[in-house]
Amino acid sequence: MSETPIKVVVTNRKARHEYHIEDRLEVGIVLTGTEIKSIRAGRASLQEAYVIFKEDELWVINMHISTYDPGHKTNHEPLRPRKLLMHRREIDKWIDSAKQRGYTMIPLRLYLKRGRAKLEIALAKGKKLYDKRETLTKRDAQRRIDRALNERG
Repeated sequence: MSETPIKVVVTNRKARHEYHIEDRLEVGIVLTGTEIKSIRAGRASLQEAYVIFKEDELWVINMHISTYDPGHKTNHEPLRPRKLLMHRREIDKWIDSAKQRGYTMIPLRLYLKRGRAKLEIALAKGKKLYDKRETLTKRDAQRRIDRALNERG
């Protein structure tokens, strides 16, 4: 059986630089009609987005989905909080994990799978400045190695 094709709409590239990713989970997201049309057009951003726990549910905050031009008066607010769809056991497990000191929940990517918008969220721990420098140094060294190998062969 083949994998279901997914179309990645937007990724949070800054997240891997700012955080150590501990765990990931695919979740559904509650959207309006104009929001899904904007997502299909690729007009979304996860730059400043984060996930919070409110009223026994998880919500994504600051995820920007641009207004849909033909939507007129039925358009949505670009930065409105959006509810995430998860099973109760998953919510409880993630909340317990996130309550540990230094952990946060962040969205990594927004994509379409079988016509439905899905959000990949991660349990992450913030990196210190020296961790960020170490990551950049490793990446730089790997680039130099790859470049040297390509020049030889």
